[in-house]
Amino acid sequence: MDFATFDDGTKVKAPKPLKKKLKRLRKLQRNLSRKVKGSKRREVARKKVAKLHAKIKDSRTDFLHKLSTKVIRENQLIALEDLNVSGMVKNRKLARAISELGWRSFRTMLEAKAEIYGRDFRVIDRWEPTSQKCSCCGEKGGKKELSVRKWTCLFCNTIHDRDVNASKNILSVAEGHSETQNGRGDRHKTTSKVVAVDEASTTPRCKQLSLF
Repeated sequence: MDFATFDDGTKVKAPKPLKKKLKRLRKLQRNLSRKVKGSKRREVARKKVAKLHAKIKDSRTDFLHKLSTKVIRENQLIALEDLNVSGMVKNRKLARAISELGWRSFRTMLEAKAEIYGRDFRVIDRWEPTSQKCSCCGEKGGKKELSVRKWTCLFCNTIHDRDVNASKNILSVAEGHSETQNGRGDRHKTTSKVVAVDEASTTPRCKQLSLF
């Protein structure tokens, strides 16, 4: 699974701290459930479960901090697609994967660091047809199932990677509002990168960069 996909095709693999430690976590939780409440052994088992949860959280947080700092430092404009994460986790097949990724925390980190570094941070409306529109000709090809990861535009025959195409569309929307003044008061467009997250998949995507 990819955590983010840049519009140039670069993809950042998602860390899987929970999946790697899930087998051990289940074993520890089963062991905890067998202990007598109030006993010393139960307290020892509880601390082992809590310690493993803390390791998983620290691993995820470290990844998010490093990636968000890299994105902020290398880009003047950071644009994200607003995702209905709370609605997405209601899908039992995706809930664990989405919760493990920490997209909401990533967005919060980006927003805070953008303010510290003086970057332009934008959020693209979730209703933008980023996955439906061809980033080459601009025509809409209609809604696609999550299983469709690649598709061919019926109008210009361009073959698209679903997430890369959506990232390009997010960047396009963001750049349409990215004009700023330089030191002489002239107008110019900032260099941008976008990290974008698909509105219903478990694959975020990005441009030189763009985000969800």
